[in-house]
Amino acid sequence: MRTSLLFGVVAALVCSAAAVSPAFAGIKVYEDGDKFVEIGARLQLQYVRSDPDGGESTDDLFFRRLRPYISGSVTENWYGKFQFDLGKSSGDNELAVKDAYMAYSGWKNKTLYIGNTKTVFSREFLTSSKRQQMIERSFVGDHNYGAPDRQLGFRLDGTNDSKKIGWKVNFGSESLDPDAKKLDFDSPVVRNSDFNEGVIFAARVDVNPRGPMKFDQGDFRSKEGKFSFSLAAFSWTNDDDNNTYTSGGVSTSTSKADVDSAGGYEVSAGYRGGGISIDGQYNLISADTVDGTFTGGLYRNGTTDIDTYALEAGFMLLGQPVELVLGTESLDADNYRDAWTRNSVGLNYFMNKHKTKVQFTYRMGENLNGVPGADEDEAFVQFQFVF
Repeated sequence: MRTSLLFGVVAALVCSAAAVSPAFAGIKVYEDGDKFVEIGARLQLQYVRSDPDGGESTDDLFFRRLRPYISGSVTENWYGKFQFDLGKSSGDNELAVKDAYMAYSGWKNKTLYIGNTKTVFSREFLTSSKRQQMIERSFVGDHNYGAPDRQLGFRLDGTNDSKKIGWKVNFGSESLDPDAKKLDFDSPVVRNSDFNEGVIFAARVDVNPRGPMKFDQGDFRSKEGKFSFSLAAFSWTNDDDNNTYTSGGVSTSTSKADVDSAGGYEVSAGYRGGGISIDGQYNLISADTVDGTFTGGLYRNGTTDIDTYALEAGFMLLGQPVELVLGTESLDADNYRDAWTRNSVGLNYFMNKHKTKVQFTYRMGENLNGVPGADEDEAFVQFQFVF
């Protein structure tokens, strides 16, 4: 019954996509010299089925992302963007604010962002969700497992004249969920009331020997192969304004622990060319709880080192707008008894490159949350339309 439903959803999405006309990402509805107004949206309808060993299967059909945006300018070298997500609204948050910033581009090879922007850590996180090969990000790009999300503050992006070397730095405020099973960063704009508050600094360098290469995954048979190498680091410190699960230096919960500090390093690389797209990334992230004796979830005796890696490869099938995708990833933490691993296989069908596509990903997980033998298979189907 559930298998029939899965294939039924796949068929319905493919048929729906075939009836949609190609669209461009963003439409300028007004332009006059330096003045312009642009609107756009990202729609991702997703079906997911989970089959845990020893448990009941579950499935769901929902909008994974429903993100309209508006950007514009009335002043030379300045522009602004506001994007929100209706698909992620929950609890007291009727909508989730995503990008919300003003930007200055009047300096040579540099752009300054002021507001809510992505923290400049993790190649996979900095790759837009609409240009991912797998439907869901792997451990190295997941804000639930140590990759910082958006921060509220300042960010400066720059390159050299040849665009072969790029760099990014940011400084601002970012919140952290005290759930001990995760190291979950989120923007202070949409934080929950029990999230720890803190200050984050991050920096990265991207080297592109053959010229600029976007993080976008998937290669639509470009003739010249390009590759990129990156190093990045971040540091987050609790400002002690909202430690709701600590009293007298001792944790008051067995499942939640206020985090005192966190930081990490990233080494990553990518290749695009001839219909082949490959990304590899390794993160080493550390965190300490306010209570130095807390043990639970990721933490043992108030500390944890989280090792994550992921390797993804996509191959465009000859003569077809179809991409075969393979991936493997791992997460290990101090309090895990065994590393949590996931292997994935997928197919992507493109009607207008990343603007209109249907994706299928099958993910096989072992040792969930570090528990030996806790395995789960997941099937994802997603239809995406971007304009």
